[in-house]
Amino acid sequence: MRYLIAFLLKHSFFFLFVFLECIAFILMINSQNYQGAVIINSTNQLTGSVNSIYSNITDYFSLRKSNKELLDENTLLLNKQQNSAKASDTGFHYRDSVYKYIGAKVISSSTHKRNNYIMLDRGRKHGIELDMGVVSANGLIGSVIGVSENFCSVMSVLHKDSKTSARIKKNNQLVNVVWKEIDYQHGKIEDIPTHLQLFSGDTIITSGNSLIFPEGILIGTVTEYYTEIGKSLNSASIRFASDFNALYHVYIIKNLNREELFNLKMEVEDE
Repeated sequence: MRYLIAFLLKHSFFFLFVFLECIAFILMINSQNYQGAVIINSTNQLTGSVNSIYSNITDYFSLRKSNKELLDENTLLLNKQQNSAKASDTGFHYRDSVYKYIGAKVISSSTHKRNNYIMLDRGRKHGIELDMGVVSANGLIGSVIGVSENFCSVMSVLHKDSKTSARIKKNNQLVNVVWKEIDYQHGKIEDIPTHLQLFSGDTIITSGNSLIFPEGILIGTVTEYYTEIGKSLNSASIRFASDFNALYHVYIIKNLNREELFNLKMEVEDE
C-alpha cells in the first residue's frame, strides 16, 4: 500500500493532467460547436463498425442453430401439408397422403465417382429404414441403402445402378431416369416412345409407381432430345434439379403404408 501511495504522489502531476484533459474532452463533446459534432460522428462511426463486426460474428456462430431451426420448420410444414384430410363424396374423411418427412443433415457426399453415396445424421433411432426416399428442397436425391443406430447411407441418383421411375409432366408418359457417369449435373431419360417429342425445358417428375417416392417430386428438366434410329424407344438428356455438389439439408421420406403395399404386391406376384 505504501508503494502505491508513493507512486501516485510521485506522478501526481501526470494524473492531474490526464484528469483535466478528460474533463476538457467531455466539455467539448457536450458543446454544440463543430469539434463536438465531429467527435460524436467519429465515435458513432467507430461504434457502428464495431457493432457491425460483432453482429456478423454472432450471426456466423448462430447460423448453425438457425439452419437447424429452418430444417425443423420446413419438415413440420411438409408433414402438415402431406397429412391434410379430405372428404370423399360419401362423406368419409381420409388422409390425403401416406408419406412422412424426416429432416436430416448431410455429413458427407461424393459426386465424382462411378458410384456415389451420401451419409446423413439420421438412423434407426430416428425411424429410418432401408429403401426410404431422400429429397432436397429442390428435388430428388436418392434412396436409403444402409442404416445404423444414428446414421444412414444413401445411394444417390449419381450411381450406375440407380434407375428412377418417372413421368413427363406435360403428358404423364412413363419413362426411366438413369445416370451415365458423365457429370453430377446431368442424367439421361430412357424408354421414351418414338411418337413423343420432348423439348428443352420439359419437366420430369417422379411417377409415384414405386413404394419409395410420392408422385410429383421434381427430378429435372430436359436439355436435349435424341432420336434413336432403328429403335422403338428414344432418349433425352436431363439436368437434375438438385445440386449434388452443394447438399446440406435433405428430407427422408417414409411411406407409412409401404409394408402393407409390399406384402400385397408379393401376394399378387406369387399367384
